[in-house]
Amino acid sequence: MMTATTAASPKGRRGGARRRRSAGPLFVAPFMALFLLLFLAPLGYAAYLSLFQERLIGGTAFVGLDNYVRALGDPQLIHGVVRVALFFVIQVPLMLLLALLFALALDSGLLRFAKVIRLGIFVPYAVPSVVAALMWGYLYGPDFGPFAQLSHDLHLPAPAFLSDGWMLGSLSNIVTWEFVGYNMIILYAALRTVPEELYEAAAMDGAGAWRIAWSIKLPALRPALMLTLLFSVIGSFQLFNEPKLLMTIAPDVISSSYTANLYAYTLAFTGQQVNYAATVSFLLGLVIVIVSYAVLLTANRRRTS
Repeated sequence: MMTATTAASPKGRRGGARRRRSAGPLFVAPFMALFLLLFLAPLGYAAYLSLFQERLIGGTAFVGLDNYVRALGDPQLIHGVVRVALFFVIQVPLMLLLALLFALALDSGLLRFAKVIRLGIFVPYAVPSVVAALMWGYLYGPDFGPFAQLSHDLHLPAPAFLSDGWMLGSLSNIVTWEFVGYNMIILYAALRTVPEELYEAAAMDGAGAWRIAWSIKLPALRPALMLTLLFSVIGSFQLFNEPKLLMTIAPDVISSSYTANLYAYTLAFTGQQVNYAATVSFLLGLVIVIVSYAVLLTANRRRTS
């Protein structure tokens, strides 16, 4: 009896270890299947499409990298990329600064009704971007919007929110309104992970609230700030919903190539140039990868210096 039990015990342990090792791939399998079907397969198909060209005579023909050469010299695509880069420079620093200030204020514990304030700041993120763009489009309206009506009542010229000079600022305002709360939650969650002992030790050494925020909280927020910055890079260069909807009330300012993403959409679904649209989308993805890598590289150099 003793011998049989002793001999069976290692086998049972080995069997349990094998089952535990096989459980990991089973849990990961659904994600990998969806990742393959919904991301890698469409990406590969788009790469395949970008190597062909639809011609009036001869039908679809393999052209290799000709579409990419054409795209690199396409002024509409270049202007769209430069425009979203300028949008990124204008909008992202302001948005992240506001999110940081809100997160620090909520974490300070000095605000009354902090939960209500936190929810109020986060609620705009729950509003779909299409609804947000329609709402702000109504507010910006030069004829029917409340700002225009108030200016008319005061016998003042209506603010030109949808003019060429103001459009990027107006788009920045919409996106900032939408995503300040989202970034604030990420930063606030990172602040909540800082041990209270650090604050207590700093207070015992005579550090005030500003000193604690500068020397403890901000260094602790660097990984979270980097995460929000990378999300902002991706979101800025993929700007689509807001200009697409505002284009209906400002067609003279927002063209079909106002942003690179809008240009790819127009090529595919209006111009029926699916192959060239796939090329533009690939180049836009490459720009996002390059900018994201540059941001990470710059941040790592500053951290090590």
